[in-house]
Amino acid sequence: MTTGLTDVRLTQYAAGGGCACKVPPGELERVLAGLPGGRAAGTGVGDLLVGLEHGDDGAAVRIDDGPGGRAVIATADFFTPVVDDAYDWGRIAAANALSDVYAMGGEPLLAINLLGWPRSRIPFELAAEVLRGGADICREAGTHLAGGHSIDDPEPKYGLAVTGLAAADSLLRNDGATPGAALTLTKPLGLGILNNRHKATGQRFEQAIATMVALNRDASRAAVAAGIRAATDVTGFGLLGHLYKMARASGVTAVVDAAAVPYLPEARESLTQGFVPGGSRRNLDWVRPHLDARVDDDELLMLADAQTSGGLLVAGELPGHPVIGELVPAGEFPLVIR
Repeated sequence: MTTGLTDVRLTQYAAGGGCACKVPPGELERVLAGLPGGRAAGTGVGDLLVGLEHGDDGAAVRIDDGPGGRAVIATADFFTPVVDDAYDWGRIAAANALSDVYAMGGEPLLAINLLGWPRSRIPFELAAEVLRGGADICREAGTHLAGGHSIDDPEPKYGLAVTGLAAADSLLRNDGATPGAALTLTKPLGLGILNNRHKATGQRFEQAIATMVALNRDASRAAVAAGIRAATDVTGFGLLGHLYKMARASGVTAVVDAAAVPYLPEARESLTQGFVPGGSRRNLDWVRPHLDARVDDDELLMLADAQTSGGLLVAGELPGHPVIGELVPAGEFPLVIR
């Protein structure tokens, strides 16, 4: 941090932190179930390809007809501080928002800032550091960052609204997974637990920060090039929550080899010390009725841990990334953990 305000711990100004402060998935689905799908009348150019139906990472609208036609992807993502360092928080929030476009097989084109700031409680100079972090990540991604919107807010919040482009016929979707495909995870888990420990103790976890600021761009491009058609990013609903949504939407069962799932250093130790976000416990409560688990609850909590700017979960193999399971024809449970 270059402002000299190193004594300000941003995580102490928010009840939650990062994607762990998402509305619980079951509660969110109940609310969304009563809303219209948002599809405009008519067909042809402008067709809504992906909307509310399966909880995909963004919305997609076709803008060109025929082979090689393109789709516009639109998304927005913001959250309260997940780390104390303002610049790092800005980088993490921006990478997380851009990930929604990458998770659908697109390339982010334009982003705008979304900022809430408690001006009477936190020096506004720190907001500049947050915005600088977001700008640096957009620059790394080759994404235009232009303007945005800010409000005076009781809790600090930051993120981006992002517009991207993708090939309309090559979108990565929640409902495109098929039996026989491998399950690949492109970043290790444990971010929610380590971020919760950071909030409680102030201890900094460099590998967690490096993981959260890493773009999912290369993994997304590799998945599209390999002809894969189903993926999602692993964020606030945890691996189990996002995988359940994919399995349910695709009509398959996902079998996870718990021993094959990668974790960040000190994540398990932090779990045993009690640094588990409330969001991770809510995730497990939501998926438990849909789960055939042959592991203990500690392992399930690790798998349900609420991630911030996590990796892609891909229905197919990507060289250089671990395969953590497979998809099989639908059985009694959408999720099997062995």
